[in-house]
Amino acid sequence: MAISVYGIKPYYVDNVSALYRNDTFEVLSKMTPESINLIFADPPYFLSNGGISCSGGKAVKVDKGEWDKVSTLQEKHQFNRKWISLCKRVLKPDGTIWISGTMHNIYSVGMALEEEGFKIINNIVWQKTNPPPNLACRCFTHSTETLLWAKKNKTAHHLFNYELMKNINEGKQMKDVWTGPLTSSAEKKFGKHPTQKPLYLLERIILASTKEGDIVLDPFCGSSTTGVACRKSGRFYIGIDNCIEYIEISKERITHV
Repeated sequence: MAISVYGIKPYYVDNVSALYRNDTFEVLSKMTPESINLIFADPPYFLSNGGISCSGGKAVKVDKGEWDKVSTLQEKHQFNRKWISLCKRVLKPDGTIWISGTMHNIYSVGMALEEEGFKIINNIVWQKTNPPPNLACRCFTHSTETLLWAKKNKTAHHLFNYELMKNINEGKQMKDVWTGPLTSSAEKKFGKHPTQKPLYLLERIILASTKEGDIVLDPFCGSSTTGVACRKSGRFYIGIDNCIEYIEISKERITHV
């Protein structure tokens, strides 16, 4: 990997991928400026509040871990603005960022992007065909997530592989509502992450907004679906996570592509 992170040794590295088991803020602050073509971020949604959801037909607590908890709205927004600012520092002038979220955090994320000078290109709705049922029966079933796609500023010339997206959409312009199932059990054979995204989602994002040989960064990599998509499509990959369990899953997944 050609990217330098000053003073921090990767947990795992090969000729196309690098994994860092470190604090995201620390790694981003020591990474070579303007070195990344694309960032995909799936940051904490801050929805762990003791609520109940459904998994495998059973009622389970929503709590995902201490990393998914926050005390105040101000703390949440401060967190989002800090990591987005650090991402802007490492993004190339024509690079772009994708951020996944739900109603719990995406409005703060969108505001932080604009505060840091980004220009939002698209607001993609990922509509899940098999969402967990609504156990409380007091609201509509939550079946979507939002993907914000943004460039560094309004004058930046970003890459969009329009023709490729049109071709894989049967010759029609691809719209901003993407429909598909949740992550399959086959994609979790090396271990589970509570917010793991399906591979088809990351493959589409990477094919749409990078070219072969580009460098992709995931600052909250979890189990590295981003890394798997990169290896399958000929992109370089950098993943950061401070949890040893998820970094080990990442290592297994990206080395078995």
